[in-house]
Amino acid sequence: MRNARRLRVLTWHVHGNYLHYLSQTPHDFVVATRPGNPPGYAGLGGHLPWGANLSAVPEAALHREQFDCVLYQSADHWRARHSVLTPAQLRLPSIRLEHDPPPDNPTDTRHPAADAATVIVHVTHFNALAWDNDIAPVRVIEHGVLLPDDVRWHGELPRGLVVVNHLRQRGRRLGADVYMRLREPMALDHVGMAASELPGGLGEIPNHELPAFMARYRYFFNPIRWTSLGLAVVEAMSLGMPIVGLATTELASVIDRDVHGWIDSDERRLVTAGRALIDDPGLAARWGAAAGRLARERFSIGRFADDWDRLLKEVCA
Repeated sequence: MRNARRLRVLTWHVHGNYLHYLSQTPHDFVVATRPGNPPGYAGLGGHLPWGANLSAVPEAALHREQFDCVLYQSADHWRARHSVLTPAQLRLPSIRLEHDPPPDNPTDTRHPAADAATVIVHVTHFNALAWDNDIAPVRVIEHGVLLPDDVRWHGELPRGLVVVNHLRQRGRRLGADVYMRLREPMALDHVGMAASELPGGLGEIPNHELPAFMARYRYFFNPIRWTSLGLAVVEAMSLGMPIVGLATTELASVIDRDVHGWIDSDERRLVTAGRALIDDPGLAARWGAAAGRLARERFSIGRFADDWDRLLKEVCA
């Protein structure tokens, strides 16, 4: 049967960890690159353990390649498709993977791919709700993560950890101001790309070292006002780490108060929760264990790979 064969999927490297998790799906993914590996067109370098089913092709050479479908991962890729792909490639089944909620108006932004010919895949139900998808077929494939089996949270360091890339540059949407206000009362450290630009920033931790680094901290703090459900949050949960964060976007449907951690829109109560975790390792262990159970049930890599396998076969049938 045609659906039983491996598919060859053209895509792009937008979020490294997401691409790594996506490659656990039993198909072959070709990543389009540009000279210098600018954002959105990076190759397969770095520290992630890329599998044999991932390969990179210069964008200028895509016209010589054969694909079964195209998986667009950003607005830039979508806008540039007519200047990059051949007419035959443009007629291939297409999927537009949407990593984020609408960047401007939270309720009345029409998705650029909102037409009947393209499947829009949202990574959270909140994203699907916020975007105006019009007549486009919509699917939600929630995150799945794959972490080392030998790394588990122990929380010996009585501090909270924030993991956000370019936090200063991305400003209020990613909660730079929240982090700055709560950094001292919640005893927060911050890692990620360009983290050293803000007080308490420790710099970037390589992907393969990040799980063990995170596991040392008493709790994970998410200061982000407006985003999808961050992979770093799911990875922290999978380690068995308690979560404290803003009760916004999809996080409000994931973390139950006093079960997996604490979410709130009142910064004073966030400080209270963070200090309680620092003062009471037993509380942190209870919340972290519950977060780990939820992550194994809801965000397993097996479920994620199955969801993508099923969708790719469906659109290419």
